[in-house]
Amino acid sequence: MQFDFDQVLERRGTGCAKWEHYPADVLPMWVADMDFRSPEPILRALHERVEQGTFGYSAPHARLAQVVCARLKRLYGWEVEPAAVVPVPSIVTAINMVCRAFGAPGDHVLTATPAYPPFLSAPAQHQQQCDEVELRLEQDGRTLRYSLDRERFAAAFHSRTRILMLSSPHNPVGLTYDADTLRFMAEVCRQHDTLICADEIHCDLLLGGAGHTPMASLDPAIAEQTVTLISPSKTFNLPGLGCGLAIITNPERRKRFESANLYLVPHVNALGLAAARAAFEECDDWLAALRAYLTANRDLLVQFVAEQLPALRTTVPEATYLAWLDCRDAGIEGSPYSFFLNRAKVALSDGATFGKGGQGFVRLNFGCPRAQLLQALERMRAALASLGEP
Repeated sequence: MQFDFDQVLERRGTGCAKWEHYPADVLPMWVADMDFRSPEPILRALHERVEQGTFGYSAPHARLAQVVCARLKRLYGWEVEPAAVVPVPSIVTAINMVCRAFGAPGDHVLTATPAYPPFLSAPAQHQQQCDEVELRLEQDGRTLRYSLDRERFAAAFHSRTRILMLSSPHNPVGLTYDADTLRFMAEVCRQHDTLICADEIHCDLLLGGAGHTPMASLDPAIAEQTVTLISPSKTFNLPGLGCGLAIITNPERRKRFESANLYLVPHVNALGLAAARAAFEECDDWLAALRAYLTANRDLLVQFVAEQLPALRTTVPEATYLAWLDCRDAGIEGSPYSFFLNRAKVALSDGATFGKGGQGFVRLNFGCPRAQLLQALERMRAALASLGEP
């Protein structure tokens, strides 16, 4: 089956945050929202739910939990009971739910930086402290490679480290953690009685031959200390429908998670639940084609940076549709985010908001038609070429 990822969609005028946040002459390549039409099975499921005609209080259908469990077993050999699957309105909401349920005022939350900004801001919403441990950065010509510095990671724990916020695959650097590294992190957490909150929202967005290992799939004992967060929102471009899933195999922790947030967090809406079921059950062919398209976009971007943007360096992400660009040697005065916004009319994500190790970087979303990606890169090339001109 053929899927047209080259189709350019008009998204302005639809209430789209990505396209309407900036003026009309700015090309938005920032927030993690793809510019592709969602798969037909999802659209069909939404039409069928609307045609049903009632929109009362929604309860998660047992079928969704069964579909999720079957998928986890098929992809990872991870056996999960349906009772362990807890719907949540979004992954950012769930991150805050974890802080509220498993931390107390004065506790510390650890995360590896550069990190998705809500990881850094959520602890403070619950009177907790966010501790940052930088990933190791290595350069190979015009490309960047990140990895976990094990010694630095272990040294970052202390008696008040209650939660590890783990981005896996890692946003923004596109790193996929191997099983050995995950086991190491889990063991350090076990020694300090630290809960692992594994945000695995990008787990389906694997590029090239990359694979993904869920932290909790490694061992039942590791699963007991882990809250895993997944969602169809990034993979199938459904964030506006507000549906995520927390997988909590430990019954006591699951009860604590739900009780601490009772009446504070709304139920997932009916359309989000319908879309999630269709996404996880009927869209494998579309996902395979998407991965191939995103991989080609990634490779094009890496080649363009090497050949046309020699002052920049880029990651070669193993997952996600997000490139992390190092602009520190480009001769840009001030913020590279502001430079590209004002001089290139390209909106990127400001690396400074991603914590330690983010200053001088920008994040670029290449989950878009190839023509749009090339247009953004050409604008950036012209802006860099203009440096020094009045």
